[in-house]
Amino acid sequence: MTDLTDPRDNSGGTSYAAAGVDIEAGDRAVEMFAPLAKKATRPEVRGGLGGFAGLFALGDYDKPLLASGSDGVGTKLAVAQAMNKHDTIGRDLVAMVVDDLVVCGAEPLFLQDYIAIGKVVPEHVAEIVSGIAAGCIDAGCALLGGETAEHPGLMEPGEYDVSATAVGVVEEAKLLGPDRVRHGDVVIGMASSGLHSNGYSLARHVLLEKAGLELDGYVSDFGRTLGEELLEPTKIYALDCLALAAECDVHTYSHITGGGLAANLARVIPEGLVAELNRGSWEPAPVFRTIAQLGKVSQDEMEKTFNMGVGMVAVVGEDDAERALAMLTARHIDAWNLGHVRLAAEDGSENEPSARAELVGEYPRT
Repeated sequence: MTDLTDPRDNSGGTSYAAAGVDIEAGDRAVEMFAPLAKKATRPEVRGGLGGFAGLFALGDYDKPLLASGSDGVGTKLAVAQAMNKHDTIGRDLVAMVVDDLVVCGAEPLFLQDYIAIGKVVPEHVAEIVSGIAAGCIDAGCALLGGETAEHPGLMEPGEYDVSATAVGVVEEAKLLGPDRVRHGDVVIGMASSGLHSNGYSLARHVLLEKAGLELDGYVSDFGRTLGEELLEPTKIYALDCLALAAECDVHTYSHITGGGLAANLARVIPEGLVAELNRGSWEPAPVFRTIAQLGKVSQDEMEKTFNMGVGMVAVVGEDDAERALAMLTARHIDAWNLGHVRLAAEDGSENEPSARAELVGEYPRT
């Protein structure tokens, strides 16, 4: 006969903690990151942390459209865990979500995070949330709440994964998108801060496995260690994009993530038009050249995997392009004329190209 111990028996019986879930550690983590999370707020937030649901007053809009998005950080997490550095990955998480929202002109209102972790170490969780809170402040949105789930047996003690969902709002009359894009529009590129949060499976395979580089090894082309380069946080463009759209004739944005520049921009270019982008207008950062050279990765594969130095793209009216560039420069954004939108069959042929965005020319040689 099997002896089944009553889980309510505290005299030597089985406990949740014995099974690997430390509720007290989770409570300590909340105590540590609560002051950080409270800084990432907005006047519309109602209530506080600790409730079953976050509350947010939508405010006064004519015809509001809510926009929402969810994302994670991917295998960049493996670098953070290998380096035992957890205070920047939250910025990546926020950037991946809110910069998708702003593509349609939506202002990010609030974000909620989810952290799955093998074993709750309060200090590590607090570091992760500190990055999330800092990212929310940079994006102008509130950190409305979240969840930390301990998964012993499913994840190793030092492993974790993060994801988040954000909600934004845009007036229907100000919605940006492909229907606004016109022949003659100018495509403006905004520089990325590095790899951002895409392509890390290939980057790690080339740099760590194939080339055998060490994360703590100094790389002269980067001016810092490989690990520091790989953990450079994803740039958050949300407030800059919102400010630009408020002052200039912006037709749409494109957040350059997985799939690369051409594929992401093609998502916001309507049928019958092509965004032609000039490779000669910018020079990709050294990290991209290093990956291509050490891994013998083709240009086509690089451009399908990485942002190649362009993190966000704005498509603006031709007459407003110079003003848009000046405004971005004033906001300390490295921006330039990346290309233009043209008719798909400018040569008079009837064969429209399958791609709605294409890269032409060659990158500058150094």
